[in-house]
Amino acid sequence: MKASLYLVLATLFWSGNFIVAQAAVASMTPMDLTFWRWALAAVPLLLLAHFVEKPDWRAVLRRWPVLLLLSVLGMSGYTLLLYGALGHTSAMNASLITAANPALIVVLAMVLTGERTTRLGWLGICLGLLGVLLVLTRGELQRVISLSLNIGELLMIGAIFVWGCYTIIARRLGLPAIAATAVQVAIAAVTLAPVALATNVRLPETPAEAWSLAYIVVFPSLGAYLLWNLALKTTPSGTAGNYLNLIVVFTAVITVAMGTPLTLVQIAGGVLVIAGVLLTGLRGQTKPPAIAAPGPASCTASNAQAPKA
Repeated sequence: MKASLYLVLATLFWSGNFIVAQAAVASMTPMDLTFWRWALAAVPLLLLAHFVEKPDWRAVLRRWPVLLLLSVLGMSGYTLLLYGALGHTSAMNASLITAANPALIVVLAMVLTGERTTRLGWLGICLGLLGVLLVLTRGELQRVISLSLNIGELLMIGAIFVWGCYTIIARRLGLPAIAATAVQVAIAAVTLAPVALATNVRLPETPAEAWSLAYIVVFPSLGAYLLWNLALKTTPSGTAGNYLNLIVVFTAVITVAMGTPLTLVQIAGGVLVIAGVLLTGLRGQTKPPAIAAPGPASCTASNAQAPKA
């Protein structure tokens, strides 16, 4: 029961990131939000990892090349694309596109590692793709042919592609989840610093900006990761992964509560995406590749599945 509560709260915090960041990018740049998010979260995450997981830091740091690659993909790349997208599309649309991540990861795993999926898995992938297309085209599928898509939604597609690549690599990392995440966050803060200086990154100048950044640092960056990893101590990773579907639900609830109605197309797209994820993740489990890959995927689900929104 406690683990379930932790998972629900973690997904709620990640959902809030879509809403809060959409408001914040009206006056702050994606680089402002990305740099300060990781710069302010780095030390607290390192402390959390040290006291919760008690990792062998030398063993963790020996994997610095892959941690650097993961940081560029998952921390810098994904977050910049996400915040850039939220400047041009709604939080609801962004969360719906993000919900297609599990199906995309299955496809990338088939292409990159030789994994295979079942017929139900393919059906789930197709349903998820159809749901995303409905959201992207606002129900006018002919817009795909004319390429008249919103730049924000295209950036969001780029974000989930980057996250899919991150996930494929992170599945085989084999390091304590919070420690690996904390090191990646610290690397992101350091590597983004020169770019932040060159682009004159700034701290929040208004109370609204300060509260937005505070939420992003405390809840989706610190609280969600801690709760997610505490839950994984007693919850199978597959079960935990299904809770990620709540991100769309919570985003929809918050959006409606704030006075923005959902469209029929968004509702239909969301139903198709979630149905596709369930088919892909529950009954459409991937089969082993024809040639076994070296070593089992040993990292925890927080590295393998959590969206780091």
